[in-house]
Amino acid sequence: MDKKISKDSVFPQKRLLIIDDEENMRHMLSSMLKKSGYRVYTASNGSEALDMVDQTLYDFILCDLKMPDMNGMEFFEAARDKLWASTVIMMSAYGSIDTAVEAMKKGAYDFISKPFKLDEVLLTLKKAEERESLKRENRWLKERIRKIQDDYHFGNMVAKSKGMEAVFKIAEKVAQYDTTVLICGASGTGKELIAQGIHFAGKRAKNSLVPVNCGGIPENLLESELFGYKRGAFTGADSDRKGLFEEADRGTIFLDEIGELPLSLQVKLLRVLQENEIRPVGDSKTKNIDVRVIAATSKNLEDEVKNGTFREDLFFRLNVMPIQLPPLKDRPEDIPLLSQHFIDRFNISLEKNIKGITPAAMSILLKHHWPGNVRELGNVIERAAVLAEETILVPENFPQDLSKSSEREKLEDFFDGHSLKAAQKILEKRLITKALQATNGNRTKAARILEISHPSLLSKIKAYDINL
Repeated sequence: MDKKISKDSVFPQKRLLIIDDEENMRHMLSSMLKKSGYRVYTASNGSEALDMVDQTLYDFILCDLKMPDMNGMEFFEAARDKLWASTVIMMSAYGSIDTAVEAMKKGAYDFISKPFKLDEVLLTLKKAEERESLKRENRWLKERIRKIQDDYHFGNMVAKSKGMEAVFKIAEKVAQYDTTVLICGASGTGKELIAQGIHFAGKRAKNSLVPVNCGGIPENLLESELFGYKRGAFTGADSDRKGLFEEADRGTIFLDEIGELPLSLQVKLLRVLQENEIRPVGDSKTKNIDVRVIAATSKNLEDEVKNGTFREDLFFRLNVMPIQLPPLKDRPEDIPLLSQHFIDRFNISLEKNIKGITPAAMSILLKHHWPGNVRELGNVIERAAVLAEETILVPENFPQDLSKSSEREKLEDFFDGHSLKAAQKILEKRLITKALQATNGNRTKAARILEISHPSLLSKIKAYDINL
């Protein structure tokens, strides 16, 4: 039996917010616009509307200019950064041509004088929908082109923070040579993606990239997996078998979690790096190989050397070109870009049509500590996309413990040691960053929030190398 497909499931209702302090006006407009196919919401004043636009993206907003406490202009200025997807139409019984011009100069689409005929409202909304739909599509296309053209990508990674920009530049340079690379960083920061980017940006891209998890193969099998074996070398060795190094010949081998490599194999790996040759288990002869080695670790190998669990000579041989990946908590400016990257990916794999994230939901993501780094963010976005019933991700789509863990963060999590000067600098940098994020980079407003002078803020931004 065929399911009946409703019109609303194919053409979702447009969200429309009415902001007016007169109950009769709200009721009249709401009743009329619901009949015309809009999903209507109402607010009795500008303050209430501010909370609503923080939670939901509206397609259209009808806003009265004359209201107590917070008038229409004050609401529009306070909420401007949250109204990027909304078409705003002002209404006023006290309107004049000057007010109309001022409203539209500040970004409003149009202005309707009270009293007005209901047909005027519908006609204005229809024209706005046609015009703004085309403008948004053009803006979206331009933004996608700009992002592709900007230096936000390396391989399958996206980022715009200074820390990751430096990583991308180093990786792009080293990709052109056969230099051994050691990628360091916490779990989930994207070490394998950097290795893939280096391989496919270099001259070995047409040949194999062979990944090896050094901690995922039992120690008694690791040597034969890496270097291969001859028939009869041990019980079950019924034929000769190539090792992973030989499979990567003329290509790249990626040794992930190299810090887990047993000491007994470290010396053999050192010989491979120095002599460019391998010896399969059970063979008396060596084989020459042409392999580029990229290693990665979440451990501090210098500490491992001091503890005697990692050979110093192997560390120096691997550490020719070190690349350090910063944790996600140290580069919050990458979170919006990464979130959209994951949304685009899951829109395809999950057959969804997620367009973005509300400011309130993004605030939760920006405050979270991200112990699982980029991998954790990807999992969280995927979960939210699965749960989303609308085309915009809202706070309810994300795990409750995400916001709770952000609230539980303590000052001692942000610095080590006992120096008051060091703690003051770290706290100042964090508060300045938070203020700039809250004001969308408006330094004048941020200085006011922080209760310091504008020149003092500019000086601290430069001293702490804050890029927002």
